[in-house]
Amino acid sequence: MSQPLDAAALSVVKGEVSAEELAALVVVLNASISQGRATNKSRVTPEWNAPHRAIRRTLPHGVNAWRRSAWPL
Repeated sequence: MSQPLDAAALSVVKGEVSAEELAALVVVLNASISQGRATNKSRVTPEWNAPHRAIRRTLPHGVNAWRRSAWPL
């Protein structure tokens, strides 16, 4: 499923790194990338940001409509 990384994708800029340290870094990076992909697929849109909340409901009509306009749904 995952594609192998290019040899030039990682490079050590400063200091000396052993093969074990570099392997541990690659494992951590791959785990965080795969976890990020999994969480993005299962993300649920919060209700407060739902598109249907932007639509205003119709105003009440009739006797005492101004009072009923402040009542909860």
